[in-house]
Amino acid sequence: MKCLVSGASGFIGRQLCLQLERRGDTVIALSKSGSVLPGGLRTLAIDLAVDDLDASLFAGVDVVFHLAGIAHQQAPAASYEALNHQATLRLARLAAAAGVRCFIFLSSVKAMGSAVATTERGESACEMPTEPYGLSKRKAERALQHAFSGHPMSVLIIRPALVYGEQAKGNLRALATAVRWHVPAPPACGARSMIHRDDLVDLLCLLSLTPPQGLHTWIACGAEAYSTRQIYDVLRMANGMAPGSNWLPLWGWRAVARLLDLVTLQVAGSTWQKLFGTERYSNAALMADTGFQPRRTLADAVTTTTAHTGNNR
Repeated sequence: MKCLVSGASGFIGRQLCLQLERRGDTVIALSKSGSVLPGGLRTLAIDLAVDDLDASLFAGVDVVFHLAGIAHQQAPAASYEALNHQATLRLARLAAAAGVRCFIFLSSVKAMGSAVATTERGESACEMPTEPYGLSKRKAERALQHAFSGHPMSVLIIRPALVYGEQAKGNLRALATAVRWHVPAPPACGARSMIHRDDLVDLLCLLSLTPPQGLHTWIACGAEAYSTRQIYDVLRMANGMAPGSNWLPLWGWRAVARLLDLVTLQVAGSTWQKLFGTERYSNAALMADTGFQPRRTLADAVTTTTAHTGNNR
């Protein structure tokens, strides 16, 4: 099988390329930097936000994995729009024109907007996103739905929950650092669905082998949701530490979260929601439609994760 992977040098992309090569696929890897991946595969330096792709890149390609996007940074709204939305539609149209049989778009649960309840959310439980990242992903989803409904190319939209694993970035990496600095135990509130990178890559590989016809949208998450306190406790155990002391009162944590909002120029309450809010999602539709079963848990993976100061989005 011949595959084209955008965002190949990213946290998920580099592992996907490695797994595709291991199963014997030919991989065309795209990245903004043109870097060499850990397995030795050289990526083509292409900035999808501004560069026009040569149609010859799609010759003989069976599956396009579109992973490129802006996520873990404060960027202008126009940058999210250019890469996360407009570039997605352009890439899908090029793939369709070349006769690619399957286009897999890595969206995000953030495309579903903010959670308004503490219950698990399915694919249809959406609110309009208010922040640029989630809004750009929602607009990309809608553009694909409008352009490819009834099209012969399979279009699969995957909405992963928080992705963690070896060498990841984001809030979980910051929490791993906080544990090593002996920050007090956080309050036991909230819960967040997550998925291990290796489970997500397994899913992408599975879908590429026998992609269902039509356009589909699925949430991808593990079987469990974790609170920040649970993650903190698991990280401490993985580092050989005893359970942490919860000496900072709840109002103190709220004050710290508000201070971080001010320092990072975020909307009031953003840090608290990220650390202690509830975002639970259901993967029931994905499992029913594809037979996919996530196999990793945080406890299974945290040893290698902490060893590499990993974790993600």
